Amino acid sequence: MTCISWYVFCMCRLRPPDSDQRNLVWKTFQSLLLTYSRLQCEDQSFAVEAVERLIHPKLSEQCIEFLEKQIVQYINGSNERGGEEVLHAFILVNTKLLALFSSQKASSLRPADLLSLILIVQDLYPGINILQEPSIPCTEDNAAVEEYYTPDPSPSTSSLDEVDGSWKDDDDSSLSSYGDTEIQIAEDSLMTLVGPAPESTNTRRVFLDANLKEGYCPMMPHSMYCLPLWHGMSLVILTKFAGSHIALSLYHLLDGFSMMEKKLLEGQDTHQVVRSNPIMVELKKRTDQFVKSLGGREIQLHNIWLEFKNKAFSRNETTSRAELVQACGSVKRQLCCMYRQLFLASPISGTHALSLNIQTRVRKRVQEKLMDWKEFLLVKSKRNITMVTYLEEFPGLVHFIYVDRTVGQMVAPSMNTEDKSTTELGNSLLANFIKNKVWFLIDLSRRYLQKGYTTLTFRDGDYYCCYFLWFENEAGEKLEAIDVPVLGDDSAPIGMLAGEYYRKLLRYYSKNHPAELVKCYELLTLHLGIIPPEFIIQQCRDLARKLWEPSSIPLL
Repeated sequence: MTCISWYVFCMCRLRPPDSDQRNLVWKTFQSLLLTYSRLQCEDQSFAVEAVERLIHPKLSEQCIEFLEKQIVQYINGSNERGGEEVLHAFILVNTKLLALFSSQKASSLRPADLLSLILIVQDLYPGINILQEPSIPCTEDNAAVEEYYTPDPSPSTSSLDEVDGSWKDDDDSSLSSYGDTEIQIAEDSLMTLVGPAPESTNTRRVFLDANLKEGYCPMMPHSMYCLPLWHGMSLVILTKFAGSHIALSLYHLLDGFSMMEKKLLEGQDTHQVVRSNPIMVELKKRTDQFVKSLGGREIQLHNIWLEFKNKAFSRNETTSRAELVQACGSVKRQLCCMYRQLFLASPISGTHALSLNIQTRVRKRVQEKLMDWKEFLLVKSKRNITMVTYLEEFPGLVHFIYVDRTVGQMVAPSMNTEDKSTTELGNSLLANFIKNKVWFLIDLSRRYLQKGYTTLTFRDGDYYCCYFLWFENEAGEKLEAIDVPVLGDDSAPIGMLAGEYYRKLLRYYSKNHPAELVKCYELLTLHLGIIPPEFIIQQCRDLARKLWEPSSIPLL
């Protein structure tokens, strides 16, 4: 759970000196892990670790435009924003993404970061599964055209509810590698450590991956505001705050000194590493500029940097390699200390620069916009796509999951196992049986992918299961298959939240295709076992082609 632990701890210590803060850190971490564990067992998007969009193109387009003009521009033009600037805003309906807007100045949200943010929202406002569905009739005749539903106007809007070729990772194995006994022991230990949970706040300090024109930073601090609209629906706002640009400078300096330390530890010539290397000369220049820009605010950093320069860049050749390594480590520790003081004074709750008044007004604006769609969206989130749409064209198909790993998004028919009434999959017992088959296929396909297999077909009782991973260019033409790297048993689990397997896989494959944009897709299918295997394989090809078409299901 790299992304989760990065959010909770970042550069903060696991055991802060203050016991109350330590209890808060561990309580937050425990809550996130339990929420993730629950969602992974209940929600398809977390089972395959990909974002699921709520499919309603017209409403999504309207909401994106609304977020831009009525939310982002409104906040950024207000004098109550406390020096913060909105970079991203999105609307969630349960775990599904309705609309996302990013400003022109913002770096695009990584799929892993977006999924982690959805997890944080679900952790802040749990209880989605006990939501009472509004009684909106849904028959087979109208299930295929749910996205064209237009509600009647509401009678009144005055009463509103208030993360190279080497695949070796340092990440720990997933929680699933532990047995039930170990999980229970860990949970009991955490329960004895933590005290009563403080009253939750809707503001969090999060650290996101950012590709800016000034450079790359994997730990750019943002303020995250989660504003609940109704039970199951939330508005999330991500802002940058005054001084956050310092994080970029700190990261570049830390990266440079880490590189220098590595070269020194490898035994390379001291003069070559420190004085003759143009990269290190540039590092000296940038550090001088950074320390000078701080003025007299960071005396300790100034003194440590001055001491390092005297050892590394003076003409005195008596400084040993060990002394330089020690001095380099001192600079790194001081830079980390500065980062902690600036951005991790309150690592969990962050700050509240946006005034409560502007947060309330923004929430009411979105509530007014979506009031007439509220009940429909809550039902739609549970019945986003139905298998009825595909049965005529793909007879014998029981379920499928299609994942675009390039953008980290998935498409799958909704799977409701808690409805008291009979669903497309039959009664709740049969629906749970099918769900267990699908979850078993997901787990087995990951284990085989870890061993280097990109295709898997097998019969499981009365059903036939298939898994495919393949690459395409931007025109949709399938590229040649390759031998994907085989991972060790102790490697990070496959997914986006632990080591970003698919981003590394795309980078690995793209080395042999530098001139074109490479995309990666996955398809998991469950068919009735009476269908001939050759017919199933052809269906999988046709289904993948249908889902790829832009007119079929628009992906972000």
